[in-house]
Amino acid sequence: MTAITEPGVYDLPAEEYHADPVEGGSLSSSGARKLLAPSCPALFRYEQDNRPTPTADMNLGSAAHKVVLGAGADLVLIEADNYRTKAAKEQRDQAHADGLIPLLPHEHAVVTAMAKALREHPTAAALLGRREGKPEQSLFWQDDRTKVWRRALIDFLPTPKPGRMLLADYKTCPNADRESIAKSVHQFGYHQQAAWYCDGVKALGLAADAVMLLVFQEKTPPYLVTVVELDVVAMDIGAARNRQAIDLYRQCTESGRWPGYADDVIRIPLPAWAEARQLEAITS
Repeated sequence: MTAITEPGVYDLPAEEYHADPVEGGSLSSSGARKLLAPSCPALFRYEQDNRPTPTADMNLGSAAHKVVLGAGADLVLIEADNYRTKAAKEQRDQAHADGLIPLLPHEHAVVTAMAKALREHPTAAALLGRREGKPEQSLFWQDDRTKVWRRALIDFLPTPKPGRMLLADYKTCPNADRESIAKSVHQFGYHQQAAWYCDGVKALGLAADAVMLLVFQEKTPPYLVTVVELDVVAMDIGAARNRQAIDLYRQCTESGRWPGYADDVIRIPLPAWAEARQLEAITS
């Protein structure tokens, strides 16, 4: 495995990137999000030591990335209707062990149709199908304030040139309407991810100004696509949460202590909606 000792852009296999090739460890955007509430450092540490088995949704998303971007782990077709048989399960598990993406025939048809629909969306196709740049590039740099190593895996990194750099990140989702996307950004911390990736581009001198455009695509026909740019407030909140995560990561790394949700007894109320409803019921 490549050992990263200098900041820069690296063309690494995804498995090497996720294995963290920085001696002493580095922090990714997903790790930064896992450190903060509603998660906690203990969960972050556990997932670093015990990488989760890909779920069906994660598998489909990885396959869609492969077909759309032409980069990442190779696909392997499992000739079965489902994974209920022992043989199909064994083939699936072996594919994961070999660093491949297993797909049932109907799943392969879905990701093929998704890629076709995306290429027919003018903005998404222009962002993810550019010739000037490379897909799935790994960025490594050090935080100025804490010297914590940071890393990012960018779906498509354009060739640096004067002016604003347009980054693109591809997301598969159940619904790509405006309201659903806003909820997903909040739930999965995509505002933190966008700020994180822009930090990496600027820190490495690839561009003085960068913006992350998120390409959302539904996983059901007709596989609708929506491209969004997060507003200034969302980006500022994302950057502030990233700073909290970096400082917390340094604190935990130096102390060797990765706390859970709380060490002391905590007092909690009912959820606001339940409290209001039940107060109304007993006072009416």
